[in-house]
Amino acid sequence: MSTPNGRRPAKKTNHRKGSSGTTANRGGAPLPPKRQAPAEPIDVHDPDGVRLQKLLAAAGVGSRRVCEQLIADGRVSVDDQIVTELGVRIDPLKQIVHVDGERVVLDESRVYFAFNKPLGVVSTMDDDLGRESVGDFVGPRKERLFHVGRLDADTEGLLLLTNDGELANRLQHPRYGVQKTYVAVVPGPLPRGLGKELRAGIELEDGPVKVDSFKVVDSRPGWVMLEIILHEGRNRIVRRIMEAVGHPVESLVRTDVGPVQLGDLRPGKMRPLSSAEVKALYKAAGL
Repeated sequence: MSTPNGRRPAKKTNHRKGSSGTTANRGGAPLPPKRQAPAEPIDVHDPDGVRLQKLLAAAGVGSRRVCEQLIADGRVSVDDQIVTELGVRIDPLKQIVHVDGERVVLDESRVYFAFNKPLGVVSTMDDDLGRESVGDFVGPRKERLFHVGRLDADTEGLLLLTNDGELANRLQHPRYGVQKTYVAVVPGPLPRGLGKELRAGIELEDGPVKVDSFKVVDSRPGWVMLEIILHEGRNRIVRRIMEAVGHPVESLVRTDVGPVQLGDLRPGKMRPLSSAEVKALYKAAGL
């Protein structure tokens, strides 16, 4: 049959859909879906920067040759982009580098210290009331140091000091779950099931709180030594928890912040963190 213009009508093509919704070919088999073009890689090269292998070697990752091999093996990323070319230059102050998934600190101006705060010292770098403060032990420095969290004057133990504000904020924020470990001495004996109660959570005036771990380290007639682990950062939180359950703290020491331990560091002394400790802190803080 012809149309009014004399042309034959075009044949209708019956496109069948498979169960997956893809168009079928003449043989009935579904056609493969169209491939999307791969995302263009981000160019991390900064012509005014420093060679990547040189920065890695300076950060203590390994010798220059070892760092070159790490890059060639695809084990180094810059701003989440795998880098395999040895000629890449980057800005160590602006770009983020990982080796095997672990953050490498390239900014040499950043410093990290562990400090054993003595009893009676307030957790400020300078005190308007003239009380002895952390700043009296640190002394004059060109960097402006932050302390990670606070310890009240009656609590001694581990404070982290750094000028890395992003890391300090994350270590203190409960969302990132960085645990702090305390050793407390309280009046005893303790009621059976207290640890279970605290792990389940109790109510304080500013909201609920629960500990991550609670165990008895030692006990004598009239007192008990406890290890308490939690990721809370509220003011005097351990003292408030134990007071709420009827066993006020008599002495309190913070021994760990995330992967960093107080160890045998004497009261009033500070030490620089090792590169391994800094890497572990970055990992704990999700950086």
